[in-house]
Amino acid sequence: MKLAVFDWQDGRHIGRVADEGESVTRLDLPSGAADTDGVACLTGGALPREAETLAMADVILQAPVPRPRRNIFCVGKNYHDHAREFAASGFDSSAASGVVPEAPIVFSKVPEAVIAHGAPIAVDASVSAAIDYEAELAVIIGTGGRNIGAGDALNHVWGYTIINDVTARDLQGKHSQWLIGKSQDTFCPMGPWAVTADALDLSDTTVRCWVNDELRQDTNTRHLIFDVPAIIAALSNGITLRPGDVIATGTPAGVGIGFDPPRYLTPGDRVRIEIGGIGTLENPVQAR
Repeated sequence: MKLAVFDWQDGRHIGRVADEGESVTRLDLPSGAADTDGVACLTGGALPREAETLAMADVILQAPVPRPRRNIFCVGKNYHDHAREFAASGFDSSAASGVVPEAPIVFSKVPEAVIAHGAPIAVDASVSAAIDYEAELAVIIGTGGRNIGAGDALNHVWGYTIINDVTARDLQGKHSQWLIGKSQDTFCPMGPWAVTADALDLSDTTVRCWVNDELRQDTNTRHLIFDVPAIIAALSNGITLRPGDVIATGTPAGVGIGFDPPRYLTPGDRVRIEIGGIGTLENPVQAR
């Protein structure tokens, strides 16, 4: 099932997206329930009853979790091909541990970086001249827990969405740590909606990214170094995961830093990410 967060008639709502994506059926939720948590407010039980059906053209899509309650967990170097291209880039502060990591490399993005499908990625030339894109499958936790075993991990997943882990590569290199370069304003496009856990086959889900209609990234989740159960097990090792937590699972090869010379985003570009079973997240790039 696909579920969208959207603005309509001066309020924020959640609705079930029709298969063709042209309409959305609003769920009857209390006023304000979806304002910041979005679909995360649905993780505790059955869906509310359905109300009216609206044309998608008549609503304004928001991110599935418009303002996560805490930082978004992110996994770095989690596809074999990207691990190799990033280790060769000169921007990899984790390279000393080897090209392919022995355990998940985890960092985070601040919640305020989240923007919706269609919203602009803002490039501030006074801050960074090396803005990169990263197409990623994201997990939304439904049932919290601590020390979750890999064998039980998928029972803790509510659903999935798409994230563009936009990165200022020069800041990433300057600070030898990733939070500042990953957490700039507008650097976490998310959407266009979320799907429930039963909608994806994690052993065979395509992940693709285009920049200005040029295919740059093209892989499948079966090529993850650490799969979703392994990621959840590692993150919950002494850390209590909470319902509504968002986890970005890593990006494949084809990012801008992997080209020689690098091919960074510039104002006027458009980034389109498509993940099988979810949909398409597209955002323009503009100068701040």
